[in-house]
Amino acid sequence: QVQLVQSGGGLVQPGGSLRLSCAGSGSIFIINVMGWYRQAPGKQRELVAGITSSGSTNYADSVKGRFTISRDNAKNTVYLQMNSLKPEDTAVYYCNIQEVVTKDGYEYDYWGQGTQVTVSS
Repeated sequence: QVQLVQSGGGLVQPGGSLRLSCAGSGSIFIINVMGWYRQAPGKQRELVAGITSSGSTNYADSVKGRFTISRDNAKNTVYLQMNSLKPEDTAVYYCNIQEVVTKDGYEYDYWGQGTQVTVSS
């Protein structure tokens, strides 16, 4: 079993910055793919950014150049640095493990508890 615990988030003014963290725990050997998703009210959950164990990244077009995803493999932790925040970035942000190798083998699709990010003046 794998658990994800998120931290960070909150209220910030437009143009400000926030950093989200998400730490995985359990019988983890390696997390192959981690990412961040978000869901705004009345909208579907969408991928914000993803990162592989080798450090390859991908971003939604709406956040390219403003958000940076990174990870610390030794700590099983993924980060999302969000700069130049806009009101349209307001959403609940979820971290995700897409694929992980544990003592039980390959496992898929774990989610953090979600954290609110509100961008407003």
